[in-house]
Parts: sequence; structure tokens; C-alpha cells
Amino acid sequence: MEITERSLWTLVHGMGFGALYLLASSGALVELYRRYSPNGPGPVSETDEQFLKVYLVVMAVLAWLAVLSGAYLIYPWYRAVAPAGTANLAAFPQRLLLSHPATSEWHSIGMEWKEHVAWLTPISITMAAAVVVRYGRNLRHHPQLRGAVLGFTLVSFVAAGIAGFFGAMLNKNAPVEGGRTVGVLHGETH
Repeated sequence: MEITERSLWTLVHGMGFGALYLLASSGALVELYRRYSPNGPGPVSETDEQFLKVYLVVMAVLAWLAVLSGAYLIYPWYRAVAPAGTANLAAFPQRLLLSHPATSEWHSIGMEWKEHVAWLTPISITMAAAVVVRYGRNLRHHPQLRGAVLGFTLVSFVAAGIAGFFGAMLNKNAPVEGGRTVGVLHGETH
């Protein structure tokens, strides 16, 4: 089984960093709400507090890796300009999408979201992580700040989810391919 380098990086970007981030977000939302709500469990132990801090910092790192790999690795391959007279646009995903009215909206809406709005994901989760690292257990006594942390974590989750959806649809309609071929699995030959 083989995959091109660019397809592999697209996979790492979306299914590695992005999907892992989305999974972590759902856990973070539940835990932040449960732990810091006024009716939440008793005092938070030092171990639990440290775990949540590390968890949120790792989430922020995943979010930044997803956005930066998308912006600086995948996106330049996506928007590559086809030489004049190119008939087969398969190696030029942006041009391929824009060449058909049925797929041009995937670029106009989907890629625009990914180019601009998806940056809310790492920015908002970094803010949430910084506040939790700074306030720790005392966050329970700051309802407005606690609400802001939950709100920004939710915004980050929603922005990442929509970006992931558009990324999957863009890759389905105009995959980023090319580069060296990488052998993933080697099976028996008959």
C-alpha cells in the first residue's frame, strides 16, 4: 500500500492533529464544566489540577500544529498554479474546484473558512489553557472567568469541527496529492 508525501501530510494534518484535537475538546468541555461549576465535586486535588493544565496545554499544541501545518504545508500545495494550457487539473486542487460550478463553492466557502476562521481554534484554546494554568483551583471562585474559559473552549471546538468538515469535503473533491510515493504496508505479491 502506498501514499504520496503530500497525501501523508494531509492525513497527519487532518486525522492526526485535527481529529485528535476534536476528541480532546469534547473531554475538556465536560471536565471544565464538571470541575469548575459551583455544584461540582469537592476540592480538586493537586494531581487532578496538574493533569487538566497539561491536558489543555497539549490541546493548544495540537491546535497550533493543525493550523500551522495546514497553512504552511498543505495550503501552498492546494493553491499551486497550473501552467497555461494544463488540461488535467488533478494536481492543482484549487483550480480543479474552481473549474466546475458544482464544486467552486467548496473553495469559496470551505477553504475561506479554513484560511481565516479556523485560526480561532488555537487562539481560543490557548487563552483557555493560559487562564486555567494561571488560576487553577481558584477558577471555581471566578464565575465570569470560568464562563469565558468554557465559552472559548466551545468556540475552539466548533471552529475546529467546521474546519475539519470542510477539510474532509475539500480533500474528497480535490485531494492534495503529489510528491514522492511512500510505502505504508507491504503485503504479499501473487
